[in-house]
Amino acid sequence: MLDLHTPCPDFSLPNIDGRQVSLSQFTSQPLLVMFLSNHCPFVKHVRAKLADIGRAFQQKGIAVVAISANDTEAFPADSFELMKAEAKEAGYTFPYLYDESQSSAKAFRAACTPDFYLFDRSHHLVYRGQLDGSRPGNNVPVTGHDLVVAAETMLAGGEISSDQRPSLGCNIKWKPGNNPDYYPG
Repeated sequence: MLDLHTPCPDFSLPNIDGRQVSLSQFTSQPLLVMFLSNHCPFVKHVRAKLADIGRAFQQKGIAVVAISANDTEAFPADSFELMKAEAKEAGYTFPYLYDESQSSAKAFRAACTPDFYLFDRSHHLVYRGQLDGSRPGNNVPVTGHDLVVAAETMLAGGEISSDQRPSLGCNIKWKPGNNPDYYPG
């Protein structure tokens, strides 16, 4: 996992609407970066809440982007074209970016989908972890509690606990020869 207070890795990726979206577009704005995939049952389990949280965060001045980095040759359900359909069906109002080279996934040290990274106004990492304790089949309601509390604390100028639980979901589907055996420091 990225260490807390790490600067946000730079990115410039195509959005499903054809525009490039870059970190530089969010100057002085808190930023939530989510790694998602179309086919992952963990993402499907929380996607309605992700759409709600995305809208709520955007209204509070937090920029939100999602990134899909899966190998689309091995997992065609994650293709760029199907990302467009997924975003519409799920009700995403935030950019849904395609990381074809998987370089952003590596830079963020993303391990799974969904995976969440919350950066403050100076784009330093303040939260990386789970949405909440809900998982497919565990009967825990999807609330977004962990991520929402971190965001509300950040916006209020409070100290976010460093006791953060990692996300749990489907592994990033790395292209052959692209799987990071380690993450260089």
